Amino acid sequence: MTGPFVPIEELAKHFSVSVSTIRAWVRQGNIPKDTYIKVGNTYRFCVGDVSKALTAQEEAKKTSTSAAVSPVGIGSLGSVNFTEHDPVTVDLDEDM
Repeated sequence: MTGPFVPIEELAKHFSVSVSTIRAWVRQGNIPKDTYIKVGNTYRFCVGDVSKALTAQEEAKKTSTSAAVSPVGIGSLGSVNFTEHDPVTVDLDEDM
């Protein structure tokens, strides 16, 4: 960990997202544990380390060979995976 540690509000402001989004990223593991410290219910984040981790995740998604749709920017940090399924037949003449 390098650089100063800032409260969650400053990190949210830095990435132009809500505090709730930062909390969700922490819960989902998008922000690695080695980029912040937690004392009680208080988090302090190293902005540089968080930025590097999120950028690395985005780069990994871009180079991934899976059929995922990447979001634009690091603001959403999500993906949608499409799975091929057998066609479904529906008999429309059947009485309900």
